[in-house]
Parts: sequence; structure tokens; C-alpha cells
Amino acid sequence: MFAMILHKSAIERLCMRHVELSAFSTYGIGGKANYLAMPETSEDLADLLQDCKLRGMPWYIFGMGSNILFPDEPEHDLVFISLKNLVDLRVTNGKWHVSSGTPMSLLSLMGLMGRHDLLDFTFLLPGCLGAGIYMNAKYNHRQICDILDTVYYIDTMEPGLHIQSVAVSDCQFAYKQSIFQQHPWIVVGADLNIPVSSEEQVLSTAQLLKDWKSRGSHPSSLPSFFSFFLGEVHALAGQGIPTPQSMLDIIKYRTSKRHFDYPSCGSVFKNNYNYGVAVGALVDQLNIKGTEYGGAIISPHHGNMILNQNQAKASDIRYLMNLISESIDRQFGFVPEPEIVLV
Repeated sequence: MFAMILHKSAIERLCMRHVELSAFSTYGIGGKANYLAMPETSEDLADLLQDCKLRGMPWYIFGMGSNILFPDEPEHDLVFISLKNLVDLRVTNGKWHVSSGTPMSLLSLMGLMGRHDLLDFTFLLPGCLGAGIYMNAKYNHRQICDILDTVYYIDTMEPGLHIQSVAVSDCQFAYKQSIFQQHPWIVVGADLNIPVSSEEQVLSTAQLLKDWKSRGSHPSSLPSFFSFFLGEVHALAGQGIPTPQSMLDIIKYRTSKRHFDYPSCGSVFKNNYNYGVAVGALVDQLNIKGTEYGGAIISPHHGNMILNQNQAKASDIRYLMNLISESIDRQFGFVPEPEIVLV
């Protein structure tokens, strides 16, 4: 008699059940998801999407959860897919290839080990590369699109779900905008236009990546995120690689604004460059910093941040977002566009 081997479907194989989404967001907010997966390869991701299609189950793709407000009560059949385990940083055909789940902050340390400052602006950006490409993440005058050569993606409307590529010049990058916001495409990686400095840099980067993957704490915790990267910078300084002033300035700025003291998603609204004044400065003028609702508070230190100071719900954050939006519209004549993604 021949034994019959039953193969598990991708959803059965890759999904965890009844998972609190709050653990997968830097906001620490979100109800219980019936399905949550963290594929480690693009092949597993494609299998999972195919299975969702066959079953007629919707999905939601995200990375490290650093720019997302999950709902208090997620839809029952919605499959949440985090790409934060899709992590790789290697040299392929003479170029740095980075998978979409790789933290952007790792790039700054890679640059540091290569003795150049081309990637310094990514230091302490709390998110992964895929999401950074999707929203064209920036710090000061530098943007993620500045360091890209080619982006790799899966078109979810294409039957085979094969990996395709697009040159950075065709990605329609602008201020926090990209072509990936206009199509059902999932970013799975990118080639950088940053030079490979030395074999020593390659080996050191491989060890850094190993350290990140082996850490025990959850990468969606802001204090844990901050302590890891600050510790790595100090370790490199101990090895004779000094921390450049640009990165010291980032540490000073983010600590002075208390970015990592409470769970948050950073800036809540995009700045309106046509108006010419940052949203945080407008909130200062409105004198509503420190306003509390439920477990949430408009940061007393940064008017464009809403903090989860005491087990806040998504509804608490949304209330304060509406307060800021309506107040700015009433006083300054425009409605600010959310930067945070509301699921």
C-alpha cells in the first residue's frame, strides 16, 4: 500500500492564527488577526498570494509596521502579510542587492563600514526598504530614490506572479510618491547605485545582517530598534570607525524630539510644500500639542506626532488626527494629507 502524502496549502504552511497585530506595529496598536504570515522568500510570498487568490481571500502587505495604524477589529478573512523576514543584503553582479524586508537603517551602517557617507540619511529611519521605496522615504533633503538603481516587484495581477524589474528612472518618484502607489505591485527588493567599497565591507555587512536576524527582541519595538542601531554604531566606533557628524546630528534630533520614548509611527501628516510651513509648526501655532484623548496624546515635543502613551486604541489616534486636520483646515485653509497608512 502506498502512503498518500498530503501537502499543506501555503496559507496552512505559512500563516499564524489569531495574532495580535499590536505586536507588529511600532504604534503597539491593532486587534487580533485571524491570519498572519511572514514569508522569508519571494517564492513563499508568491505561493501565499496564489493560495489567497484561489480561496478568494483578501490580503494586506506591510513591512515592519512603522508607518501603519492597524484597526482595533480586523476583518475576519483578511490575510496580513509582513515582509520583515524577507531580509537579505548581498552583492550580485557587482551591485548591492537588498531585499524589501531589510531595515533601511542597516544601509547606513553598511555605508559606514565602506567609509562613505552616501547612506547616512537612512540611519534611524524606522522601517524596511520595501516600504521606504513604496513611499519614497526621506530625511531632510535625501530620499530613498537617490540610492536606487533597479527595483524588483511582483505584479499581483500577473497570473504567474513572477518577479519583474523597473529602472529607478521609470518609478515616478516624487515627494513621498512612487509608481508603486498606483499599481497592485509588491516590492520584493532593489539594486542600489552605491559602490561596493571592499571585500571587508561585504564580510562586515554579512555579519551585521546575521546579528540583526539573530536578535531576540521584536523589531517593531521602537526602543529595541533604537538600542540595536545605537549599539552597532558604538561597536563600530570601538573598532576604529568613527561616527560621522551627520549621524550624530540624527541621534541628537530624534532623541531631542523623543521619537523613541513612546510607541508611535513618526510624522502623521505629510508637509504641504505649497503652503510652505511644516505641519508640526502649524500645530505649534494652534497650541494643541499635549492634547490627550483616550490613551493617545499629541506629542508635547513634536506637533506632527501622535503617541500611544497608555494602551491607546486606533480610534483614539484617529480622533486626534481629525482634531489636527480640522484645526489646520479651519485656521490655515487646507486639509493635510495623512502620511500614516490607515488600514
